[in-house]
Amino acid sequence: MAPNHLSVREMREDEKPLVLEMLKAGVKDTENRVALHALTRPPALLLLAAASSGLRFVLASFALALLLPVFLAVAAMKLGLRARWGSLPPPGGLGGPWVAVRSSGDVCGVLALAPGSSAGDGARVTRLSVSRWHRRRGVGRRLLAFAESRARAWAGGMGEPRARLVVPVAVAAWGVAGMLEGCGYQAEGSWGCMGYTLVREFSKDL
Repeated sequence: MAPNHLSVREMREDEKPLVLEMLKAGVKDTENRVALHALTRPPALLLLAAASSGLRFVLASFALALLLPVFLAVAAMKLGLRARWGSLPPPGGLGGPWVAVRSSGDVCGVLALAPGSSAGDGARVTRLSVSRWHRRRGVGRRLLAFAESRARAWAGGMGEPRARLVVPVAVAAWGVAGMLEGCGYQAEGSWGCMGYTLVREFSKDL
């Protein structure tokens, strides 16, 4: 499917269930890798070992004491990722959410934007997901180009000193990071836990 066979428009209300499933599927594709990355860092391993040692005095089963902290940590991380990226955000100052639609009418991607937290921060991508059946066909790049055009228009309308777009990416989403770098974005920040990166932020002046 060539990118010029795609159109981007605002999501219709009847498309909301489909879009939510697409977002949840996108989170599921990365949550296990993010959890593995986070829980194999030395501080996390020390905390899990300490929790297991404590539980051995309470639980009769050594295996249960060993596995329970890991299970709870993975579950908490997955729930956090799903709450952050697996749901639709409320409509923001930049409109949306938007969907990418192919010529057959199939919805194959979703995008949501929000203003930055302060003046000069530009716009932020809060959701960007492509159906697994339509990946590597230019859908992500088309949505990114649309996001850039919206960010430019919003910055001009708000009298912002510059147009800028920031895209957060989970540390395990190497394909998305590669696409952004290929489109001229640069990694400029990150956030995580216990000093280890879980999400990188890519930005580009437009």
